[in-house]
Amino acid sequence: MSARSVRVERIGDEGEPVVVIDNFSPHPEQLVEDAATLTFTTRGQFYPGVRAQVTPRYFDGLAEILAPVARDVFGYRQRLGINGALYSLVTTPPDELELPQRIPHFDGVKEGMVAIIHYLTLGDIGGTSFYRHRATGFETVNAARHRAYLDALQADFAAHGEPAPGYIEGDTPIFERIAAFAPAWNRALIYRSSLLHCAAITDDTPLSADPAMGRLTVASFLSAE
Repeated sequence: MSARSVRVERIGDEGEPVVVIDNFSPHPEQLVEDAATLTFTTRGQFYPGVRAQVTPRYFDGLAEILAPVARDVFGYRQRLGINGALYSLVTTPPDELELPQRIPHFDGVKEGMVAIIHYLTLGDIGGTSFYRHRATGFETVNAARHRAYLDALQADFAAHGEPAPGYIEGDTPIFERIAAFAPAWNRALIYRSSLLHCAAITDDTPLSADPAMGRLTVASFLSAE
């Protein structure tokens, strides 16, 4: 395995950290092989594709990097837990996307929640972009902002109309893109779950349900104190 590299970028007006780790997993090829043995299904209305629970070996060798990131970047020193981790494949055609899939989203509003997106695809089949909500200026949505954000979003739809079916590709009348991170084989991004973000997929991106061919990622959700 090549040596890990870690860098921290502060994004937007709020200066939230996004940690970029290359050579994240010590055994990425095995993870893709594991994914090929699983049954992927639709899980909920938000992810534009199919998912499967990771195998237990996924987190082998990751504690040595996750613990210092949680401590030194996000300031969590007492506890770090794993709430879930899912193999994910984007498979939904642009014209079939539901409204929540056509706008940036956040993974959680509670304090101490951290998300990881881990790319397991060769080639560029779409990275991850982060956004600012224009009306409120919010780049993160925590519990205190949640109601105000949802109300402002409804007002946006009334004023501008709901976005047409299709993947979000940069600035819109409602959202401004503040950062974009390219994918790379065995690269992971780590960020607070409250950050508004979305997969950076174009409407002509080839989509496949084959883990060896499609946009295979692992989405992990951590809780920390």
